[in-house]
Amino acid sequence: MTEFFEVLVLTLDATLRVATPLILAAMAGMFSERSGVVDISLEGKMLAAAFVAAAVAYLSSSPWLALLAAMVVSTFFAMLHGFACITHRGNQVVSGVAINILVAGLTIVLGLVWFKEGGQTPHISNEARFTSIDLPGAQLLAEVPVIGSLYSELISGHNMLVYLAFAAVPLSWWVIYRTRFGLRLRAVGENPKAVDTAGINVAWLRYRALMIGGLLCGIGGTYIAIAQNAQFVRDMTAGQGFMALAALIFGKWRPVPVLFACLLFGFLDAVAVRMQGVSLPGIGVVPVQFIEALPYLLTIILLAGFIGKAVAPKAIGEPYVKER
Repeated sequence: MTEFFEVLVLTLDATLRVATPLILAAMAGMFSERSGVVDISLEGKMLAAAFVAAAVAYLSSSPWLALLAAMVVSTFFAMLHGFACITHRGNQVVSGVAINILVAGLTIVLGLVWFKEGGQTPHISNEARFTSIDLPGAQLLAEVPVIGSLYSELISGHNMLVYLAFAAVPLSWWVIYRTRFGLRLRAVGENPKAVDTAGINVAWLRYRALMIGGLLCGIGGTYIAIAQNAQFVRDMTAGQGFMALAALIFGKWRPVPVLFACLLFGFLDAVAVRMQGVSLPGIGVVPVQFIEALPYLLTIILLAGFIGKAVAPKAIGEPYVKER
């Protein structure tokens, strides 16, 4: 029983780490899509942020400067998406896919030109990374049964960006449901014409939503590159932006359900890692390829079962044309 509890705690600990970029990207997508703008470019913005964070951290040895640069670059791509979709009323899905393709190629080319290491950055020292921190009393409680293990292993020992990601959920809930900006954001995603009639600038409101999304994706990309890992490698986001979109749909565009969807996907990923090399009774060793594909397969299954029950904002994906 003790061994099972230890494995469970370690798996949940890994779940929090894996779910962190999903949570940040999903909150980013929630602001964007609540305003009526489809954001397929979450993947590209996180990938761009990861590359910039790793490059700046390596050159400056400052994780904070790397975080700031990543947020700026991610916000730039968010504004590029807004320029295409809001100002010029282009197809939002096409714009998002174009950004994903652009960033995927651009990060490889810049990595080759700048670092000469096959499209990746050099290894980053711990001084230039966001490393784990111990919360007060973690060492003292470590030997206490159950409670000590939960506090010292599961709650303590994460880096600052993990705690920031989980803090972003109640903050997002408060902004969306308890502020004037949040009320207008929800309204513009449902009926932009009514918002415009009330004298509120629809385009500017949507741009601000994309800005918030860009900042959150910048944090997510920074976490992947210099907190969860210690360098940038090509395509290192590995579809996490799309999984965040799946969590957003599964959670019906509401912060708390979206959080639990991200934790579910993170848990599946953590379990998949632990299952590698494990021999199952009557089956034998499960192929590594199947284990690695398991979180994505289950994501598709969950979406197939729940996407019909999720009601998106009514104006999502529709460019708003102001009446003269």
